[in-house]
Amino acid sequence: MKKNWLRKIMGGLSFTSAMFIFQACYGTPQDYGFDLLIEGQVKSKTSGLPINGIKVSIAESIQYSLTDDDGQFSFYTELIDTVKIMFEDIDSIQNGRYQNKDTVLTGISDKIFLDINLDEN
Repeated sequence: MKKNWLRKIMGGLSFTSAMFIFQACYGTPQDYGFDLLIEGQVKSKTSGLPINGIKVSIAESIQYSLTDDDGQFSFYTELIDTVKIMFEDIDSIQNGRYQNKDTVLTGISDKIFLDINLDEN
């Protein structure tokens, strides 16, 4: 009886130790900054219709989003003082050709909605 009791305690301690080591090595990543939600809609300046397939990206970052069928996009990025957002027509002839556009945002809060109109090329 005493041997069985000791075995359960040692098994519980071993399992707890293994879980602690697993979490220390493979734990969840920490997010130390505040996030900025950038969302909006991209339309044609001449027709006013939404544009699908426009790449919306943050300058000097690999983060981007593509507009959907309604021309809408959204993504989170790090909250910093100035953010340069680029709009690029990457599918060229599929939805027409549109000129690229850059926008610089300053004095940012935690959520931004952009209504962007692109000129046809």
